[in-house]
Amino acid sequence: MSVSGFTDILQGPLAQYLQFSAKIGGDVAQHSQMVQQAFSAQLQFLQLASQSGKPANQNDFMNLLGPTSNCINSPAPAPYVKEMNDAGQFYTNRVLKDWKEKNKTHVDWVKAWIQTLTELQAFVKRHHTTGLVWGGKGTAAAAPPPPPAAPLPPPPTMDFSAAPLESEPDRSALFAQLNQGANITSHLKKVTPDMQTHKNPTLKQTGPVSYTSPTELKNTLLSGPQPDKPPTFFRDGKKWLIEYQKGNHQLVVENGEMNNTVYVYKCIDSTVIIKGKINSVVMDSCKKTAVVFDHLVSAVEFINCQSVQMQVFGKVPTISIDKTDGCQIYLSPESLDVEIIREIIGNERINTERQRRL
Repeated sequence: MSVSGFTDILQGPLAQYLQFSAKIGGDVAQHSQMVQQAFSAQLQFLQLASQSGKPANQNDFMNLLGPTSNCINSPAPAPYVKEMNDAGQFYTNRVLKDWKEKNKTHVDWVKAWIQTLTELQAFVKRHHTTGLVWGGKGTAAAAPPPPPAAPLPPPPTMDFSAAPLESEPDRSALFAQLNQGANITSHLKKVTPDMQTHKNPTLKQTGPVSYTSPTELKNTLLSGPQPDKPPTFFRDGKKWLIEYQKGNHQLVVENGEMNNTVYVYKCIDSTVIIKGKINSVVMDSCKKTAVVFDHLVSAVEFINCQSVQMQVFGKVPTISIDKTDGCQIYLSPESLDVEIIREIIGNERINTERQRRL
């Protein structure tokens, strides 16, 4: 039965995802509870569908409801799950990058969530290829229960006007000391000649020890020139890593796939050309570097960059620019409706009328 296959997902990768979310805590744990509720509701729906026949379309407004319902259900279920899984990798790859060496729980969390969606796609492809499959036996599904009752009205506001004000602190002791006048210093200790440095030279022999803060020491150690790291350009699974390139304008990513991401890090005076349709592009800490691509499923992101350029020949849904000084964007006619997210930027320029190759 298809229900048992869905239960295996709940008890397998989804349970691991919930376990790692609880370890991380905070908003991640709270969000995972909502995900659990969604999967539980889906399980109840599949159980109902497996025990019921398909409802009859007896509705006076069916001709009006049909066009919108068909449009909403137009994406095939299994490919749609895969596409959403690929789109989410724009963020999961950043988690893997930021936490790979810091906290293994975050890495395990990403793997569990991706495995959940991967098995969900296989389940849908096997049991519900073109849509929900009803059991075909028994009566039609019952109508949904009535909505819950309205919530209780809020309690009446309390009247604080009659509440007694807190008394001010007693300052009588302070005024008593001030009224002493010249006698206020009578309790102070007198400095004897042996405590004075000009009468006791031995006190000068032990001067104060100079203090160097840890921050100053760290800055002193890091002030020296750092050795250049070797340039890298390789593919690690679904991720292309292009790092520490200088003066290289022949960086070409061939045969990009929809689940691929390209990460460009600390490149100077270089050009990255991406052929095909991939998921996302991240350019981090680059200077005088350009990226050219055909199509993106998710977004292109610029972080801590200087004097960078971007050109798209097809479609890009989102462009994110954060802490970047100087960014030229060349948009194709297909990408004129792109969403541009700006954080801290300077000297931004967007070209849409004329297109030229970088």
